[in-house]
Amino acid sequence: MRIVRVANFVTATSGGLRTALHQLGAGYRAAGHDTTLIVPGATAGDVMTEQGRVVTIPGPVVPGMGGYRVLLDRARVAILLSRLRPQRVEVHDRSTLRWIGGWARQMRIPAMMISHESLAGLLGQLGPGRMPSGRIADRLNARTAEGFDLVVCTTAWSTAEFARIGATNVTRAPLGVDLDTFSPGRYDPALRRRYAAGDEHLLVHCGRLSMEKKPRRSLATLAALRGSGVPAVLVVAGTGPMESAMRAEAEWRGLPVRFAGHLGDRRELGALLATADVVLAPSPIETFGLAALEALASGTPVVVSADSALPEVIGDAGIAARDGGHRYAVAVRRLLARPVSDRRAAARGQAEQYPWSAAVTAFLQAHEIAADRMHALTKSGASVSSG
Repeated sequence: MRIVRVANFVTATSGGLRTALHQLGAGYRAAGHDTTLIVPGATAGDVMTEQGRVVTIPGPVVPGMGGYRVLLDRARVAILLSRLRPQRVEVHDRSTLRWIGGWARQMRIPAMMISHESLAGLLGQLGPGRMPSGRIADRLNARTAEGFDLVVCTTAWSTAEFARIGATNVTRAPLGVDLDTFSPGRYDPALRRRYAAGDEHLLVHCGRLSMEKKPRRSLATLAALRGSGVPAVLVVAGTGPMESAMRAEAEWRGLPVRFAGHLGDRRELGALLATADVVLAPSPIETFGLAALEALASGTPVVVSADSALPEVIGDAGIAARDGGHRYAVAVRRLLARPVSDRRAAARGQAEQYPWSAAVTAFLQAHEIAADRMHALTKSGASVSSG
């Protein structure tokens, strides 16, 4: 089966989406399928990788998003799609790439859209009262559901946006975690001594430093902990448009924060996560949360946003907190109060429910569901447009 995937917002330093694309592509290939990924970049490119063929089409940088690019040349993408002759199409951006659903419908090719973010949550970041984000999200989500044979959501939380509008062509397929790269066995005493002294607790924030991810909550958590007498330090693994402001804030507040930047070596990231006492995942718009799951696989509990999908992913291996550094600090203290062996075993056990092999199987099954739906629509003579 020839599967062509198309995605935006993928860079050398991007996190969850890049990981998901790589793991799914590698899994498809291992299952015997031919895969091609189309992404934007600074220059054109065409290479074979572990995840299959990766074709890069020049695309402009989105202002204020830390280097993310998008595919805006529809004609060029459509020509490439036609030349690739896909048997299945998988789209990983439901904003600027929604038009591909209409192209696939015209070509009688089953197509599915992967929902990687909460659209209502993203629009809500513009600020309360500035726009009716819920109604706008509902309208855009309805157009997405109408334009594709299937919408794939990774959690029950992320399906809620589509359930609210009555969409029936929605299925769930969870993502996964690399249980070998991320393992409690990667705990590194030397790394711990580098970041934390004596009885200091090592916290890690792992994620993109952008407004919608709310990374400043991790600084507020550290400040609240130290203000209550808890000796804690923070390592920030990640980069983004807010990095300079966060560095300035940490210095101004006198907080012991180390900015490690983007850790491109997954083993290096795995060692950091395994060595931490608690990982902070404060983003309120996560529909799955790969970084949090990687922390659990490393044997480290997490504090997550109660407003995201993460509570259902982490189970009892972490704690969900509402907005505010004080509440996150309370959650951290509760996790630290658990016996180390218990909290590490619970974290690993929860992550083991999400191997990438299961995710690949679920996504391939979703492709078959999309094909069945397309054939049913074709047989009935129905026509659905997208925009």
